[in-house]
Amino acid sequence: QVPLVESGGGSVQAGGSLRLSCVWSQFSYERPCIAWFREAPGKERDMVAAIETRDGTTFYVDSVKGRFTVSQDAVKNTIYLQMNSLKPDDTAMYYCARKSAFYPCGVRSNYGSWGQGTQVTVSS
Repeated sequence: QVPLVESGGGSVQAGGSLRLSCVWSQFSYERPCIAWFREAPGKERDMVAAIETRDGTTFYVDSVKGRFTVSQDAVKNTIYLQMNSLKPDDTAMYYCARKSAFYPCGVRSNYGSWGQGTQVTVSS
């Protein structure tokens, strides 16, 4: 499948905000799950948030609830991750990925078509 394309990363101070974008390619009438993952140096790649593009249902890990919001522009096939109240622990490479909605969107397994990632750096 065609890799997803992330953008929007950067460097901010703690408490700041960033908005990441992820553009995905649609095949026929497929409405996949799209998720945001992050990978910090020396750590595993973990899922942060996900969205069912069919109906907009969202999922978040506890560490970002209330601070991050995942949304979509269905016309542009673009998924956004609005990140507020950023902390140094949010520093990581952020990736988006997709999987068939046949699988549960809020579960980290079966995601693929990884993009190149976008770096987010939060300084204290």
